[in-house]
Amino acid sequence: MGLSLNEYKTLIDLTPFPRPEPFRSAEEQTEACDTLLKFLLRERGTIAAFSATYERKRSLVRNYMNERLSLPIPQDILDIQDRLFWTESLERGIVDVGQFSEIKYGISQWQGDITRLNADGIVNAANSRMLGCFLPGHKCIDNVIHSCAGMQLRRDCARIMAQQGQPEETGEAKITRAYNLPSKYVLHTVGPMIGHEPTREQRGELRSCYISCLNLAAEMNLKSVAFCCIGTGVFNFPRAMAAEIAVGTAVNWKLHHSDTEMKIIFNTFLAEDTEIYENILKFI
Repeated sequence: MGLSLNEYKTLIDLTPFPRPEPFRSAEEQTEACDTLLKFLLRERGTIAAFSATYERKRSLVRNYMNERLSLPIPQDILDIQDRLFWTESLERGIVDVGQFSEIKYGISQWQGDITRLNADGIVNAANSRMLGCFLPGHKCIDNVIHSCAGMQLRRDCARIMAQQGQPEETGEAKITRAYNLPSKYVLHTVGPMIGHEPTREQRGELRSCYISCLNLAAEMNLKSVAFCCIGTGVFNFPRAMAAEIAVGTAVNWKLHHSDTEMKIIFNTFLAEDTEIYENILKFI
């Protein structure tokens, strides 16, 4: 078994992250991007050259962040990163989960970018290392969440995993601050990796992902939690089966926790997943 919340909550700060002052001009954002790029290049032993476009430089910042180990980060660099990343969160547009209509049992569904949601917690489909995706610019949800939150997210995960001393078990979950995302927290869970058809054990492991996240959210007194489609990306869990497990587990959890008013949002990104969830949610 991995560390419980009580065993790791003293390793990291779990109070909501204070929002920095956003930048007010493109010039400020460009200067911040240049500073971050210079820092990341210096870490790599490379001399900075800034003849590229802003879009290219911002892409390099993300790529180098993705590849970066959990090394110490000067506070002035974090301050600049936080202002830039929070500005970008505002520019993407924050979506208020309070506007979502309830289907039943406090459950809602929304299609779009999970990094825009102001839910108390959003769920990240992590791998057993629990450090985020190291592939530069990869489009998996693990990479996207870490890239938008900031370098502190990997730092917090690394502190937990160093103390745990072993990979995260499939079906368990951990929680960290969300830093520069609109949400307050990120819940990280590891789904089963499927070769062909999911076994009974793997279906149970996916069910455990949802239960672990919901129990952890309740322990943290979160009022809303948004789930991505756990395990259906590179882990290859069949989409329709995964959605059935997700909805069935959420409904069952709600029925056994009737005293909680926690809102559960099923977040989909692909139209295919949206159609699957809409069809299943009709029957709850």
